[in-house]
Amino acid sequence: FQRVAPAVMVDELMRDFAIAATLLGNLSAVYFYTYAAMQIPSGLLADAVGPRRVGAAAALAAALGIVLFAQADSLWLATGGRGRVGASVAVAFVACMKLAGHWFPANRFATVTGISLLIGNLGGVLAGVPLSEAVAGFGWRAAMLASAGVTLLLAAAVWWWVRDDPSERGYASHAHPEALASALAPWRSLKLVGAERDTWLLFFAGGLIAAPVLTFAGLWGVPYLVQVHGLERSHAAVFTTAMLLGFAVGGPLLGALSDRIGRRKAPYLGAALVHALGWGIFLLAPELSAAARYALFATIGFSAGGLIIGFAFAREVTHPGAAGTVGGVVNMAVLGFAALQQSAIGWVLDRNWQGVVIEGARVYDAAAYHAAFLWLAASAVGAVVFVALTRETRCRLRFDSDH
Repeated sequence: FQRVAPAVMVDELMRDFAIAATLLGNLSAVYFYTYAAMQIPSGLLADAVGPRRVGAAAALAAALGIVLFAQADSLWLATGGRGRVGASVAVAFVACMKLAGHWFPANRFATVTGISLLIGNLGGVLAGVPLSEAVAGFGWRAAMLASAGVTLLLAAAVWWWVRDDPSERGYASHAHPEALASALAPWRSLKLVGAERDTWLLFFAGGLIAAPVLTFAGLWGVPYLVQVHGLERSHAAVFTTAMLLGFAVGGPLLGALSDRIGRRKAPYLGAALVHALGWGIFLLAPELSAAARYALFATIGFSAGGLIIGFAFAREVTHPGAAGTVGGVVNMAVLGFAALQQSAIGWVLDRNWQGVVIEGARVYDAAAYHAAFLWLAASAVGAVVFVALTRETRCRLRFDSDH
């Protein structure tokens, strides 16, 4: 929810803080920068002290960051608040992956983490039409303060209900014995993760396949559809929500497919190819019917969900005791690349701006957006290349094969 919320507040944020596209891109992207920067520390913390403690503390810190953003009277305070939110919620997905490795068998890891992606992206859906209506009715500041209250409740829920391992509830653990042994030293975890060639291929693949969706649906898609295609903001948000829904559903379904067939590379590569083709169609055929645009956006999002396979893939190529660390490394690219793209798209738009301003907000034409969105397609093609270079694990831990 917090990740994509600015997409339906573009005009309000531009007016309140008197900024253009480049600075707005930076304001949105600071979430991604701090999120990405916290991924490795989050993984190390999840491995060392457990996801329950880290998750509850992070949710509390996130709520405070949302309050700071909502009440900011300057761009700097707003940026600080949004940066705090990104750094705090960075823990969430890494903690889910750490928990999945303990609570579920290895051949269900991609499915379970895919479901985590599905649930997370439901927040993105709420940040579409529902948030757009809330902003229109109550203002963006009130809507953000309400979300801070929900986040405080989540902090309490994590502390009360979550347990790091099934043994704490009297059940058998699915964690590898090496993961239940004494925690690896941080430097040791990083060394093991960094030594694997496939870790870095999956790092770049995940970042390049996720960035176009998070950039378009998370910030620039709504203003593009409003300014170029003349849609109402809520109607435009429905289209970007279709992309996020596809992303949400694609994760668990493609993850389950990978688990079922016992392969990682083939389904991931297939998804990456479809994703790149989708962005190519988007650029070459901008004047689609509404139905075709819905279908295309949903397909782009669905195929991007294949990145969930990359997390299972990465877990299988490294030491079991470094599962949280490798998850953090790969997820760092997913959000870090999106941050770079959000800012870069804003920069390209400003370079191609024709000087049109409506009610204090800059308006960009179709040519400016086309120049900016070329980078989305290039990113998707890059993902195909990196997935193609990986080596298959057949859904088994390489650690077990080597020892």
